[in-house]
Amino acid sequence: MWALLGPSSQGTMLPRWELSFYLLASLGFHFYSFYEVYKVSREHEEELDQEFDLEPGPLFGGLKKDQTDFEWTFWMEWGKQRLLQLLVGHMAVSQLATWLAGQHRPWILTAYGMWACWCVLGTPGVAMVFLHTTVSFCVAQFRSLFLSWLCSLSLLSTLRLLDVEKIKRGWYQTENEYFLLQFTLTVRCLYYTSFSLEFCWQELPTRHVSCSFPWMLAYVFYYPVFHNGPILTFPDFIGQMQQREHCSPRAKLSVLVLGICRLICCWLLAELMVHLMYMHAIYSKAPLLRAVSWWTLGGLALAQVLFFYVKYLVLFGVPALLMRLDGLTPPPLPRCVSTMFSFTGMWRYFDVGLHDFLIRYVYIPAGGSQNGLLGTLFSTAMTFAFVSFWHGGYDYIWSWAALNWLGVTVENGVRRLVETPCVQNNLVQFFSPQALRRFHAALASCSTSMLILSNLVFLGGNQVGKIYWNRIFIQEWLWASN
Repeated sequence: MWALLGPSSQGTMLPRWELSFYLLASLGFHFYSFYEVYKVSREHEEELDQEFDLEPGPLFGGLKKDQTDFEWTFWMEWGKQRLLQLLVGHMAVSQLATWLAGQHRPWILTAYGMWACWCVLGTPGVAMVFLHTTVSFCVAQFRSLFLSWLCSLSLLSTLRLLDVEKIKRGWYQTENEYFLLQFTLTVRCLYYTSFSLEFCWQELPTRHVSCSFPWMLAYVFYYPVFHNGPILTFPDFIGQMQQREHCSPRAKLSVLVLGICRLICCWLLAELMVHLMYMHAIYSKAPLLRAVSWWTLGGLALAQVLFFYVKYLVLFGVPALLMRLDGLTPPPLPRCVSTMFSFTGMWRYFDVGLHDFLIRYVYIPAGGSQNGLLGTLFSTAMTFAFVSFWHGGYDYIWSWAALNWLGVTVENGVRRLVETPCVQNNLVQFFSPQALRRFHAALASCSTSMLILSNLVFLGGNQVGKIYWNRIFIQEWLWASN
């Protein structure tokens, strides 16, 4: 992003006292706004408990826990029930297979993945995943990108048909089992889509044996990423899985110990946040959200997006650790959202696996940036349209995608404008390198504010986004004008 303001601003350091002031001001804002959220949570604890059933827990001195974040509660409950045991089982089977039958390890892991899927989703769940995979493979034999995409989107759309939903709910006794199947099929869609498109791209005379149905099953049923990701494209998976080089037992033990320590710390931090700050419950109570102070409003936004970050350090950290033990290189874990100051950076560095999938299979095939401004706008729009559809196609998801498309478009437009020789010369002439850094920070703050707003729409829905918009941009403007 520093390149937006020219090479003269790159590597230019501001005075140490100024950087220290910015750091202390940022930390002070974070902690004081979190304290305001904590006070509001304590003041309205009884009211929120009656409405959202806060859970008393043994951690943190008996503080009650906000359970209204469905995703965190859902995966923690499944982790306690079976998933954690099955993931530990995968680790044991993988290491034994590497030691005793290294050449046949992919097929042993495939069989284990199918068995683990059967343990949590039953025979109907295994059959659904297998059916989607088989249909995708059969359509890929036509070697048509259009037909493969049409197949994947059609299979994805069946997850939202009411009649199909009713049938799948009848397979299970609890809603959590049904939702686990839905999440699994949604993530598996990206995996069999990746295989199918790679199959179509390979020329028939040079097609490698890895583009076969057994390897597709090995890819789709690889268990660490089976239910929730992260996303690993087929070329990355197959290239690493076929390697014969593996770490020594001592190196693997070091990776395991350090990984577990990091996961425990992240899990404790996430649990501490939902015990101290009831941000999810407050977001679900619109009258209270409209009435809180400005400091609390800002603290809620920061707490919400930071909790989302810490949550995915855990949810992606577990499969990433198992992948490293298997000799695979997982996508990098999400970068802290407090260091994000652009829409482009958020997409590039938060969910790296999803970003790589979108760039490789959607953005570049749609034309990318090679077809001028209109081509870039179209490719970006197609990318966000697919993301919205994949996430469920809800109204608030489309709003979130539209805000992100607008943010990325504006950022790219500003970059193109700043890169013109006329603007570059004027910037260098009228601004010192230090002033350019400060100007960039002021410019990035506008992008950051809209980035936070779009994330709040994704995490809290359209109603939360409207409340923030009205309170910050409408009420504040009316107050200032009076």
